This record gives sequence, C-alpha cells and structure tokens, in this order.
Amino acid sequence: MMQINPIQLKQLIEASLFVLGKPLSAKMLKDTVLVDFSVSRDKIKAALDELQQDYQDRGVQLVKVAGGYRFQTLEVLSPFLQPLWQEKAPKYSRATLETLAVIAYRQPVTRGDIEQVRGVAISSHIIKSLSDRHWIKVVGHKEVPGRPALYATTLEFLAYFGLDTLADLPPLSDTESLQAVFSSLKLAPEQSEEQNTNE
Repeated sequence: MMQINPIQLKQLIEASLFVLGKPLSAKMLKDTVLVDFSVSRDKIKAALDELQQDYQDRGVQLVKVAGGYRFQTLEVLSPFLQPLWQEKAPKYSRATLETLAVIAYRQPVTRGDIEQVRGVAISSHIIKSLSDRHWIKVVGHKEVPGRPALYATTLEFLAYFGLDTLADLPPLSDTESLQAVFSSLKLAPEQSEEQNTNE
C-alpha cells in the first residue's frame, strides 16, 4: 500500500469530486481512487470536512447530498448563471409534482396508493416521466392480487433536490417548505397530464 499525505489526499478527493460531478461517499472514494493508498475512512472524512470549510465562502460549495459529497454552486447565484444554459428547464404539471410528493413521503407505494391519496387516476405518462428522470424506481411488488409495482425515490431524486436522506424532506404540514422543495422545478400551466392523455 502506498502512503499519501494530508495535502495529497485533499487534492485527490477534490479532483475526483470535480471530475465525477455526482455525489461520492467516503466509502466510494476509498474503494476507487484511494484503493491503492493506506488511508482510513476517518482520514477521508476529515479531508472532506476540511474541503467543506475551504469552500464555505466560495461560489462553489462542497455539500453532502444523497449519502455522498458533491460540488455545487451557491443557490443565490443560480439566476445569474442561467444564461450559461441554452436549454430551458422542463416544466412539470401539478399532477406530476403531486405524484412525486406522494411517492417521496409514502414510499414504497403502488399506483393505486397514489391514486387513492390524490383522488384521481394517474396517467402512465406521469410514472414514465418520473422514471425517465431517474427520480423513482420499482423496488418490489405488493403481495396482493395482480402484484402491483411498488415505487420509491432514488439517489438521483435526493441529489437533484439537494437532500442527503429522506429525513431531510420538509414536514408535510409546512406548505412553504413543500413549495421550496419544488421551487427549482417549473410548474406547467394549470392543465393536468390526466387531461392531456384523455385528448
């Protein structure tokens, strides 16, 4: 096993996080880029903590999301950075957001469970669009006739919304917090996707 000093360790972790662009845990770092080095998980965690401090007052910060760490820009800078992206953010209907919220808070749930909470039928398009975004996935089947699929959120869901774990979801009673969770999404005009599929 090779030795690595604290400065080199921080540099390698920092470079890895920049290159990958998605959350990396201390375990993933140890099992990949640090596999040939004699370094404990505690030292990796200490280096990550130091990097968080180093970037605390910068335009880019190291944040803990989806069980790992990633670099992301300060949220207050978002409006100023928008011109750098040609593509407009996709718009999501209220039906899609409600479906995602039911899955996030009640998981694992079946399509029937979601329909019961929302009080309306769900189009296949909604489930497909959430699956295509990799925000939800099938995690099993309910042991009832027909064995309906059970849906749950993914690590990509946590990462997109800047959550480390599901425990970081805002309380359901707090409307402002719920709106904050979905604030990065554009709500489509008040036409539900159920209406779109019936046309």
